[in-house]
This record gives sequence, structure tokens and C-alpha cells, in this order.
Amino acid sequence: MAKVELKNLKNEKVKDLSISDSIWKIEVNDDCLKKMIRLQLAATRQGTAKTKTRSEVSGGGRKPWKQKGTGRARQGSIRATQWRGGGIAGGVQPRDYTFKINKKERVLALKSALTDKLNTKALFVFDNLELPSLKTKELKNFVETANLEGKVLFVTASDNENLYMASRNLGYTYVLYIDDINVYDIVNADTLVLDEAALNKLEEVLKNA
Repeated sequence: MAKVELKNLKNEKVKDLSISDSIWKIEVNDDCLKKMIRLQLAATRQGTAKTKTRSEVSGGGRKPWKQKGTGRARQGSIRATQWRGGGIAGGVQPRDYTFKINKKERVLALKSALTDKLNTKALFVFDNLELPSLKTKELKNFVETANLEGKVLFVTASDNENLYMASRNLGYTYVLYIDDINVYDIVNADTLVLDEAALNKLEEVLKNA
């Protein structure tokens, strides 16, 4: 089985943890990763963009001028697409951008994202993430002490108020509860940090998935 160091808040090694190869040591599936990320981003799109067709713009209830004898091109309505203020041909309409992927693909994408973090040495596990206070300085000092680089995603198994409050003023840290862990946030982060309880719960869920 693969192993990962378990550390305390002082960045001291406590012990080695054995982690499941079926979760953390799989072959990364880039196709599933891309598909899952595209799905998550699509779900954030409102899909409310809309243009008016010629039947929806105002005006144009009569023919602008007679068919013949004016020397001008024949026109049937000022609502036609060639007129300024007329309808739009083939314009965007409200739509739902979401699509479905099956459960096996979702699980494979999540395992691939986790494996990639372990392979790139961007995974850190701590016995707990309970900061002594909710001051931003506490979290900043911890990040520096633990040598956490780039965007840091903290995942906890319990409602960690001090960690959450301390992270709000730092643009490079964000916190997720274990039930909300997802592929996009893992891939978007440079460093993934779990507490031991979150790691255990994650393995328990994915082993049965």
C-alpha cells in the first residue's frame, strides 16, 4: 500500500499512514477528469442569454412602402433581420448547459484527481487542522511553517470554524467540508491538505463507490 506522512500543526512527523492503492495509486484518466471539470463549469452557467427574433421585436405591423415604383428594394417589415432594430437570425436563446455522466466516471475522475496530487507531492495530511484562533495570522503562519505552496485547499471532516474564518482574508486558501470535495476544486488547487478524519472518511466512501 502507498504511504503518506501524517504531521501535526508544527509540521512535525507523527507517523506514516497507509493509504489505499485503489484510490491513490490508479492510472490517471485525463478524459474523465476533463469531462468532470467541464460538467462542473457548465453547471455554473446561467444560460439566460437571449436575443429577440423578428416575431418578438416591436413595430413593423405594416409594409414600410409599397412593393413597386419607389426605386427601393422591396421590404415586408421593419422587423426583418436586415433592419436596424430588427430581429436577430440564429441568435442565442436560453438553454441548459448541463449534461450527465455516469457514476463510474465521476468516481474515476475524483480518484484520478487525488492520485495526481499524490504523484506530484502536493498532498499533505495532518492529524487535525484545529487552529488556536480564527485570526488570519494563525493560518498564514501555519501555511508558511508547513511549506504549503500556491493555492491551498483545506478539506476537513468536521465544522472547523477557526480554519474557515481565518482563510477568508487570504486569497490563496479556501476550505471545504469533506462532503463537498469535488474534482474541480482539487485540480484548481496547487496543494491539497486533509485532516486525518477527512482522509479516513474519503477512503471509506470511495472504497464502496
